[in-house]
Amino acid sequence: MTSTTKTASDATTDIVDKIATDAGAVLQGAQASSAGAAVPVCLVVGAGDATGSAIAKRFAKEGMIACVARRNGDKLAPLVQEIEQLGGRAVAFACDARQENQMVEMVDRIERELGPIEVAVFNVGANVRFPILEMTTRVYTKVWEMCALGGFHTGREAARVMVPRGRGTILFTGATASVRGGAGYAAFAGGKHALRALAQSMARELGPRGLHVAHVVIDGAIDTEFIRTQFPDRYAQKSVGGILAPDSIAEQYFQIHRQSRDAWTFEMDLRPGTETW
Repeated sequence: MTSTTKTASDATTDIVDKIATDAGAVLQGAQASSAGAAVPVCLVVGAGDATGSAIAKRFAKEGMIACVARRNGDKLAPLVQEIEQLGGRAVAFACDARQENQMVEMVDRIERELGPIEVAVFNVGANVRFPILEMTTRVYTKVWEMCALGGFHTGREAARVMVPRGRGTILFTGATASVRGGAGYAAFAGGKHALRALAQSMARELGPRGLHVAHVVIDGAIDTEFIRTQFPDRYAQKSVGGILAPDSIAEQYFQIHRQSRDAWTFEMDLRPGTETW
């Protein structure tokens, strides 16, 4: 084997590093106006091109300031522009959810310069697949950091500012792997199981203090460019409602947020009607 030949582990690491580039959420050029100080904020950590963007747009439609965060903040410019063209307000942040200091700084700045965080959504993904015998410690750790550690930082920091107000909604995006491990998905399932446990614990602890914590299991393919190009047979099912539309997912997140406290959802499963489960 030459020095230029990649092993399976090297290739896997490259995949995980690419995911980390878009994974989560130091702050990027947010200019606040005093007029927005009392406007509620929806923070979306992991504002990717599909589900995260749709969630941000849905809450911005309701008059909230959409604070959108991902590691590569430059990629957020089109989303901010779209929200503003629709009459809403959005502010982009470059922030790595795995880094505690970055999450603390971002939340503090939002609260100080923009408004109270009313809704916090953790939507970071880390879906990679490879055999257990090819798994490296580095890869497993990085997937866990994206799924679970980033979720902890997001949830804790949101709770820190919400608890004194006695209100707020914290939403975690889960997956099929949150409730069922699969061959080749040891790292992803481990991370998503941990995120679900975090959400359950937070819901039980913070519900009595006025915070609504919920976990949404996305069980099925989502209408994304990745699915369209990599899984064309699956994408063809779009015409019969066989894949999830990001806007449909976002609507359910909003409906969870607006639930009456006497009938709160903790966990919601979302899947196409044709999905086998």
